[in-house]
Amino acid sequence: MSKKNLHQNIYLIRHGETEWTLSKKHTSLTDIPLTENGRKQVVWLKDKLAEKKFKKVLCSPLLRAKETCQLTALFEHAEVDPDLVEWNYGDYEGKTTAEIREIRPKWSIFNDGAPNGESIGDVSARAMRIIAKARAVPGDVAIFSSGHFLRALAAKWLNKPVTEGKFFLLSTASLSILGYERETPVLVTWNQTES
Repeated sequence: MSKKNLHQNIYLIRHGETEWTLSKKHTSLTDIPLTENGRKQVVWLKDKLAEKKFKKVLCSPLLRAKETCQLTALFEHAEVDPDLVEWNYGDYEGKTTAEIREIRPKWSIFNDGAPNGESIGDVSARAMRIIAKARAVPGDVAIFSSGHFLRALAAKWLNKPVTEGKFFLLSTASLSILGYERETPVLVTWNQTES
């Protein structure tokens, strides 16, 4: 890793509210837009990111992330990357945690993955590809994606297993920053929101 990259920051931007985040349904590949409130949530992100000079902007191909990226005025510079889609919940798509736990008590995506969806290993591999791509950039990178995947990505940035992502609460329309303290990957800020 070059010394220049040690001054790099990775900005993680979680998409704004959707109907399913509002109702707490697990949303992976179901491609739904932001709610009107979700669009309003993103306004503060546009202001927060306006002065930043990103060397690269990466965005999930899912509508909720693309819409968030567009509303921050960064989409015209974005590279859409399929590795940034949300964790594939398989059979649990559209279900709430309470509904899933009626079938599997104590279930957690971070401990158990999802039947007919992605395993922890699958998500870990995707996160490492994104980290490698970001670290190859000689400057700051903005990443637009979804909650569980960004939490997994943060865990891998810190050289921890994906399962540690369960400790990183992440709100809709939030900004988190990954960086370095000397050569050590760190969380610079986490889950910053307008309120």
